[in-house]
Amino acid sequence: MNISGTKSDAYDFKKARLGLIGGSGLYRIDNLENIVELSLETPYGNPSNKLLMGNLFGIEVVFLARHGENHTLNPSEIPYKANIWALRSLNVRWLISASAVGSLKENIKPCDIVIPDQFIDRTHQRPLSFFTNGVVAHISMANPFCEILSQILSQEIEKLLTKEKKLHIGGTYLAMEGPAFSTRAESNLYRDWGCSIIGMTNHTEARLAKEAEIAYSSLSMVTDYDCWNQNCESVSVDMVIKNLQENANFAKSIISAAAKRISSSRPSSSFHNALKDALVTPKDHVPDKTKSKINLFTNKYWL
Repeated sequence: MNISGTKSDAYDFKKARLGLIGGSGLYRIDNLENIVELSLETPYGNPSNKLLMGNLFGIEVVFLARHGENHTLNPSEIPYKANIWALRSLNVRWLISASAVGSLKENIKPCDIVIPDQFIDRTHQRPLSFFTNGVVAHISMANPFCEILSQILSQEIEKLLTKEKKLHIGGTYLAMEGPAFSTRAESNLYRDWGCSIIGMTNHTEARLAKEAEIAYSSLSMVTDYDCWNQNCESVSVDMVIKNLQENANFAKSIISAAAKRISSSRPSSSFHNALKDALVTPKDHVPDKTKSKINLFTNKYWL
């Protein structure tokens, strides 16, 4: 299998790949054919795990287990920059992030699916940008999720829904540091802010993915009511794992359906040109060491 895609064909969407990041409970993707395992080194260290690349219904797909195959990385330890850089180096231009989340609203029930459209960031130990150490870029995060990719996901989910599950389109994802769950006071504060769901990983991925000009969307799978809901059992690892297992098989069906759609349409996105008006530092003033790290993203603007 040809794994090139960082230079001559980097912007040929007929050759672009779909990326999938699997969260808690989703460590493999069904129906991948001609699988190749890739161990990549990046300027930001090693990714969370080996990347699995294969063909899924007509499109080349790259899968990465966010927490490692045996779930050895907590949310603060995930090498986010290495993960996103590695995916982009393989010409991933659409990225679906499957994640376990808690519900902050009564009508969003465990095992429901949410396609969020906004974030509030409460993390404090995460990388914020690829553009540091002598280079500055200001991307817009007004719309942190790709609307086109989110729409594809929503439409395919609606075709697969059962009576036991409900899809919620839109809503704010509260990103917390973790790995501990919220206090009840925090959980109620986030509800007062109007947040819909709470998780520990997606905001960091989304910010870096947009800098890498990758269209990003979240497949948020609800495992529990956060601890605000005192009528329900407080969130626990056992509860999360039980609902994760139920969600995982449904997520695989969603991903397969979405891959078929993306394979046929190869949708363009504003995310694919997110750096066009964001780069501030002139190329000639960027240190060579820094430039070598970010050329993957900037080369088309700095040729």
